[in-house]
Amino acid sequence: MKKTLMVAALTGVFATAAHAQSSVTLYGLIDAGITYTNNQHGHSNWQQTSGSVNGSRWGLRGAEDLGGGLKAIFTLENGFGINDGSLKQGGREFGRQAFVGLSSTQFGAVTLGRQYDSMVDYVGPLALTGTQYGGTQFAHPFDNDNLNNSFRVNNSVKYTSTNYGGFKFGGMYGFSNQADGFANNRAYSAGASYNWGGLNVGAAYLQLNSNGANAASAAFNAGGAVSSDNTFFARRQQTWGAGASYAFGPATVGLVYSQTNLSGLVGIGAGASGQPGGIGLPNNSAHFQNYEANARYALTPAVSIAGSYTYTRASLSGTRPHWNQFNLQTAYALSKRTDVYLQGEYQQVNEGAIVGADINGLGASSNNKQVAVTAGLRHRF
Repeated sequence: MKKTLMVAALTGVFATAAHAQSSVTLYGLIDAGITYTNNQHGHSNWQQTSGSVNGSRWGLRGAEDLGGGLKAIFTLENGFGINDGSLKQGGREFGRQAFVGLSSTQFGAVTLGRQYDSMVDYVGPLALTGTQYGGTQFAHPFDNDNLNNSFRVNNSVKYTSTNYGGFKFGGMYGFSNQADGFANNRAYSAGASYNWGGLNVGAAYLQLNSNGANAASAAFNAGGAVSSDNTFFARRQQTWGAGASYAFGPATVGLVYSQTNLSGLVGIGAGASGQPGGIGLPNNSAHFQNYEANARYALTPAVSIAGSYTYTRASLSGTRPHWNQFNLQTAYALSKRTDVYLQGEYQQVNEGAIVGADINGLGASSNNKQVAVTAGLRHRF
């Protein structure tokens, strides 16, 4: 009798395993274009660009059904430059994302690895920067709020809830991984969003501690939560933001507000566009506020138009620069996976600012104005 029960139990285990479903998907996006800029370091420039809207990438995404609504999940995503084939994100093999975890239809997902923070997850979709409707070159100055996901968080544990009637929330903690410095280069963030009909709202908070207060010395913890692809190196960075969008018919309009406060600022990281003079001094503080209004419209199923206006004001090294940037994009879908686009940006910084105009992803202007136009091709697979 006991043998019969044991055989039945083992048969049930193996039957469950045999019926478990698993999948691995190869995916990617390639964005290549030609960009004209009227002023880069005092000269006009024509250049072949990669990722003027969306960073080129390829990745693997997988899931295994463990039964009872539980899945094992993973994502490995590589970033590269199509113009020269180089690795992006500091030369990492899977620099865009690399995580593994468990996902439950009832309780949400817990993942571990290199991941996006809550500003990217909950506020980013409400802006045009960081999306297919503007991306890289529509970013707020120096991508100071990380809505264009210039950097990711290493050593992170992340929770994402299920959808509770349109409400979602989540949080993330990035470990310093340092035995004698728990707070030396750590990160944490939290956010939430709500969707009801055509209305979408979201808010999030991000804080980085000691992500470069000692960047010039051996005390800097390079193996911590953020690395050289961060936008700023400072003793503390606090970023928060909120936004809303509303879709009606083929049109969507949105508003986003964000701000970043930096204390103990020592410099600019590789994730920021440009090297503004005067703010790379030890123990400086800085403050950014960004206001974005955006809209997009599907003229036909194949043709879309999108635009935004961003006003940014800051306090840097005793000065108060402010930026005005106008952005416009039109795209035509050749198929479900391939489209061509034309977009342009105009940025102006107030006279007397310690920084020149600097559209994200391009070289800085020698004066307070800069214009860029890009014609590009995107292919998804």
